[in-house]
Amino acid sequence: MEDTRRLVIVLGPTGSGKSEMALDIAQQFDGEIVNCDSLQLYRRFDIGTAKVPESERRGIPHHLIDACEPLQVFTAGEYVRRARPILQEISGRGRLPVVVGGTGFYLRALLHGLFAGPERDEALRRRFADAVSRHPGFLHRALRLFDPAAARRIHANDHNKLIRALEVCVSARKSMTDLFETGREPLAGFRTLKIGLNPPRKPLYARLDERCLRMWGGLVEEVRQLLREGVPESSKPFESIGYKQALDFHFGRNDQRTAVEEMQRATRRYAKRQLTWFRTEPGVSWFDGFGDDDTVRRAVPDSVNTHLHVVP
Repeated sequence: MEDTRRLVIVLGPTGSGKSEMALDIAQQFDGEIVNCDSLQLYRRFDIGTAKVPESERRGIPHHLIDACEPLQVFTAGEYVRRARPILQEISGRGRLPVVVGGTGFYLRALLHGLFAGPERDEALRRRFADAVSRHPGFLHRALRLFDPAAARRIHANDHNKLIRALEVCVSARKSMTDLFETGREPLAGFRTLKIGLNPPRKPLYARLDERCLRMWGGLVEEVRQLLREGVPESSKPFESIGYKQALDFHFGRNDQRTAVEEMQRATRRYAKRQLTWFRTEPGVSWFDGFGDDDTVRRAVPDSVNTHLHVVP
């Protein structure tokens, strides 16, 4: 299929100003925004996921935000199945799809496809979860044996991804890395521009620390309201940065100062991991600065304009 349709992607670490940049692009080039943040998919999880409030979306349509309930399992495969038709629909209306978000694995799946891996084996997953509760670090050590390349990509504390990688290795009797290289269906029909935001590390960390402090009070109240509404502590979005620390504070497992400091530290580490991941994404046009920096806001539209008008 000829790449006649245009697609713009805004990527970068948390706190880099991706949402503001995506809004600028969509407003200037008649676009619609497609979320690529795995946590912003969940309804009622708003403050800790840094969703742009509806009142600040400038009337621009947003897709795949508040797309599922907290107890639903929303996989990368489900994201691809839902996101790709949305890109086609937006383009079919003569508008520009603008994908924005920091979940690198979802973005890679959207663009490059997913391998046809084995189905979830709940019994096997429970065994892995039980093993890590008794032997911290077991999952990562095991994955280094079965799939060293995957172990280098997945953080030692990311138990969900570690369990899935090991589940694939055991069930398929092949490494996830080997499977990932076969049977994928890349996104077809689009010419894609990837805009990467690369703010200086020290100002980024300072901005993240300040954001954690600013959102803390509202985040704790949001967590308490979710619990009152019957959302169980075991639901997946409660495992994420910010919500985990707010839960610990709410249940008295940590005092406020310790909880906030842990949230800040985890957020900085997450930003570093995101940058490491996105550095491996091919063809990214990197801009040194935040999405709300004047120099970046002047430079990015030129790249988008060139992208939209280049002859295939």
